[in-house]
Amino acid sequence: MPARDLVVIGASAGGVEALREIARQLPQDFPAAVLAVVHFPADGTSMLPLILARRGPLPATHAEDGAEIRPGTIYVAPPDRHLLVAPGRLCLSRGPRENGHRPAADPLFRSAALAYGPRVVAVVLSGNLDDGTAGLAAVQRHGGTTVVQDPDDALYPGMPRAAVEAGVAEHVVPLADLPALLVTLANTEPEEALPVDDSLDRYENAVTGMRQGPALGEPPGEPAGLVCPECKGSLFEIRDGELVRYRCRVGHSYGGEALLEHQTRQVEEALWTALQVLNERASLSRRAAERLERRGNSAVAGRFREAASESDRLAAVVSGVLRIGSENGGRGEG
Repeated sequence: MPARDLVVIGASAGGVEALREIARQLPQDFPAAVLAVVHFPADGTSMLPLILARRGPLPATHAEDGAEIRPGTIYVAPPDRHLLVAPGRLCLSRGPRENGHRPAADPLFRSAALAYGPRVVAVVLSGNLDDGTAGLAAVQRHGGTTVVQDPDDALYPGMPRAAVEAGVAEHVVPLADLPALLVTLANTEPEEALPVDDSLDRYENAVTGMRQGPALGEPPGEPAGLVCPECKGSLFEIRDGELVRYRCRVGHSYGGEALLEHQTRQVEEALWTALQVLNERASLSRRAAERLERRGNSAVAGRFREAASESDRLAAVVSGVLRIGSENGGRGEG
């Protein structure tokens, strides 16, 4: 059996710094290809391949659709494209976002597990929320090896901690020890994987790769009674061992933490909209009252003054809720 010749890495906030250190320490004769996903804004410009190539001895480039996978090369997902793996080649997709991101770690890990099985080493680095956890579970299911940066060592511990708490981290190491571990794993022949039920992985890989069709049917799992934050479609609850995830009919997917974060963001957006409408209602009511008072209709003007006061009162309540949320802070994106 071939050695572990594919390393896939997922990172978010703090991940560029971690990837720079890995690129610096990997040797020139590193025998595996390295594929990396970092959460970048869809309209952003990524200079990450240039940064990594300057930092270490391995060449680094943005992944191109259909390109051959070459050992000893670092491939970085371009902004607004999922990076997927087929046997021997790279695939790019504008498929539905997962955990609110495109590119995301879960699709990369899942496709690598399907294409390379036990030859995959999947790594989760610094970042927030739980992207990468479901992908690590897929890699484990197919006999691959999973590595997680020690949460206490990460600039942003959310992604590594989610993986550790889910029980899908085979190796948990500080960043300083991670490159040496990758070298050891890449030069070690993996055990042969046992046959597994890969129907869920194949379904989700097809959806992310935009290979949709009538044969795919409904998402696996049961209706969750929840709404997709992105498209407002129904979400289905997918149970993957001990993990619970959510996917809508068009393919947007969320881990539990990512879904909660997006719901929190929706609540905040709704509150800001309510505050704006209440302020406008108060202003409109006062102007109406002033016009009526100039005409001598003080009784009706009084009702508009009361409406303005009630709007001001409700606006103060909404503003207080927003202020409390701001003081409590949050992990934010990434």
